[in-house]
Amino acid sequence: MVIIEVSLLSGFILASRSRMMLEHRTIIKKIEVEANVVYIYLEKLNDESQTFILQLEQVIQMKNLKPAIIKIYDYYQPGGLQISSSSGAGS
Repeated sequence: MVIIEVSLLSGFILASRSRMMLEHRTIIKKIEVEANVVYIYLEKLNDESQTFILQLEQVIQMKNLKPAIIKIYDYYQPGGLQISSSSGAGS
C-alpha cells in the first residue's frame, strides 16, 4: 500500500467536491482528512503515470504562505520517501 501525505497550505481546506472526485478513482483505497493534512491511500502503484488534483478552498486569508509538503511512501516501509513542495497556484 502507498500513502500520499499532503500538508495543506495555511488557511486552506480540501474542497468537498475534490474529495468526492478522488474517491471515485479506482486506484484510491481510502482518503483521510485531518486538521491540515490529507492522506490518500493507494492499494498499489505500477509503471503507469498518475496525476492527482486536489482542489482547495481558502477559508482564511494568509500572508507569506510557505510551500506545502507532499510525501509519498510505502505504508509498510515509511523510511523511503520522496518529498516535493508546492506553494500553490496564484501564491
